[in-house]
Amino acid sequence: QVQLVESGGGLVQAGGSLRLSCAASGRTVSSYTMGWFRQPPGKEREFVAAIGLSGSLTDYTASVKGRFTISRDNAKNTVYLQMNNLKPEDTAVYFCAARTRWELTTGSGSYDYWGQGTQVTVSS
Repeated sequence: QVQLVESGGGLVQAGGSLRLSCAASGRTVSSYTMGWFRQPPGKEREFVAAIGLSGSLTDYTASVKGRFTISRDNAKNTVYLQMNNLKPEDTAVYFCAARTRWELTTGSGSYDYWGQGTQVTVSS
């Protein structure tokens, strides 16, 4: 079993950048496909990005392509989400998730472990 802790959230102006980190403990993150999800205020949790075991495969939701980059450092047991050119509609609680199967997937139900989330607020 793996424990996940997100950090790096905060308040930023539109057009700014943040880098979220997801630190894993208990098991090495290299054993898991990793994903980032977000839950905007009053809305359902939604897929943001996913990365495969080696880091060579990635997937993004359309609204963040070209602005967000998911990466992983298996040696540091950490996954990152670099967010550039942030928009007010990116405001949400961001969650890190781990999946024991290797396929990339956008469905939140397919992920087995979750962090507690970190708040990202983008002001206009």
